[in-house]
Amino acid sequence: MLDRISNNYYSKQQNGFILLISVLVVGMVCLAIATSLLLAGIDFSRASLALDQSNQAKALVNACAEEALQQIRDSIPFNGNGNLSLGPGSCTYTVTQQTGQNRTITASGTVGTVTRKVKIILDKITPQINITNWQELADF
Repeated sequence: MLDRISNNYYSKQQNGFILLISVLVVGMVCLAIATSLLLAGIDFSRASLALDQSNQAKALVNACAEEALQQIRDSIPFNGNGNLSLGPGSCTYTVTQQTGQNRTITASGTVGTVTRKVKIILDKITPQINITNWQELADF
């Protein structure tokens, strides 16, 4: 009889040990899933911020390009550079005369760590400005 009670006692201890190990394993799996979700959320936030900064930089570079075109409209012989600071970023532009009425405008807009650039080629200024090429440049 003592043998039976002793076996029953150890059987209950084994069941408790198995339950404890099972709870620990399930807890570790849940912790791993939660950590993965948090890291994925952080990566998503970083990508979202970079996309937002990229869109703002594009708007800035286009604003600088339009400012350069306005400078040419206001003063046909305009050559030179300028800059704008709008919101969280800034941009610069340069107007260079090629031959005759040909002009090249290069503009660059930066927000945070993101920079966007455009190059615009004009082949005629009077009586109207004629843009032959408006191209975004890759940043190398």
